[in-house]
Amino acid sequence: MPNPVVEILSPEEIRRTLTRLASQIVEKSGNIEDLVLLGIYTRGVPLAQMLATQVETLENITVPLGALDITFYRDDLDLRGVRTPAKDKIPFDLTGKQVVLVDDVIYTGRTIRAALNAIHEYGRPEAIWLAVLVDRGHRQLPIHLTFTGKTLPTAKEETVKVYLQKSDGRDGVELIRSQV
Repeated sequence: MPNPVVEILSPEEIRRTLTRLASQIVEKSGNIEDLVLLGIYTRGVPLAQMLATQVETLENITVPLGALDITFYRDDLDLRGVRTPAKDKIPFDLTGKQVVLVDDVIYTGRTIRAALNAIHEYGRPEAIWLAVLVDRGHRQLPIHLTFTGKTLPTAKEETVKVYLQKSDGRDGVELIRSQV
C-alpha cells in the first residue's frame, strides 16, 4: 500500500507564494542594485530563477542569479552517499552584496549551514538572507528564516516533496505520510 500523499501547495499557490516572497525581498533590500539571488542545488536553483523573474517584473531590473552546490561543505556525506556535485555558477563577487540564499525545503538546517560556509568562497556579503518555499521544522541548528513561503509542521517520519516544472514537469508541493 502506497504512503498517503497530501497536496500542500498547488501550482497556483506556488505562483502566488513566489510573488509574495519576491515583494518581501524587494521591500527588505532597499538598494535593489546590491541584491543577488543564490539557489542551492537542486530545486533551490529553479526557485531562485522564478524569484528573479518576479523581482524583474516588479522592479524592471535584472537581479544577478547564481547556483550553489554545497556537497563538499556538508557534515553528513557519510549518511547521504556519493553523488556527483554540480558546478557552482557564481560569476560575480559577493562582497558588499545582499545575498538571498534560496532553497525549497528547510528541515534540520544542515544544508543552510553548509551553504553559508560555501558562500564565503565568493566574497564577504553585506548580508545573507534565507528564502525557502517550505519550512517543515525540526531545526538542529540555530538557523533563522528571513522569507518563508509556507510553514508546515511535520512529523520526523513525514517527507515534503517539491515539484517544479523546470525539473519535474509539474509544479506542486506534497506531504508524504509514512505508513504506521
